[in-house]
Amino acid sequence: MTQVDFYLLQDNEPEACSLLACRLTEKAYKKGHRVYIHAESGAQLRQLDELLWSFRAGSFLPHAVVQDRPAEPQPILLGNDSEPQGMDDVLVNLASEVPPFFSRFKRVAELVGGDEAARSAARERYRFYQQRGYTLNTHKL
Repeated sequence: MTQVDFYLLQDNEPEACSLLACRLTEKAYKKGHRVYIHAESGAQLRQLDELLWSFRAGSFLPHAVVQDRPAEPQPILLGNDSEPQGMDDVLVNLASEVPPFFSRFKRVAELVGGDEAARSAARERYRFYQQRGYTLNTHKL
């Protein structure tokens, strides 16, 4: 069964969740995991595409955008409006709703910003997972 981890940020800066997504993705990638980052919007998707190259000096995270249909499989895929094919390891969710394909992943990381709107949406997602019997962990950052 899918393990779900909620990462609660105190920071409510718009870029905070995207930066955390980059750090978590880097950690998972270094451990040999394949990661799909599910963005809220096309704008956030483009921001993540840039950040994965530059969020930290010396960082290099090979990735592709699902909609670009990469010719070769990538260890990290980004998307916001389509289901990733061939990915079932780690899902990093930045969207305000639970992606319909979440259950095929071994792990889901739900990233939650510090503002009230983000917290409210996260509480709904938490109840969704809880009512379905998923293992839930919360990490306050």
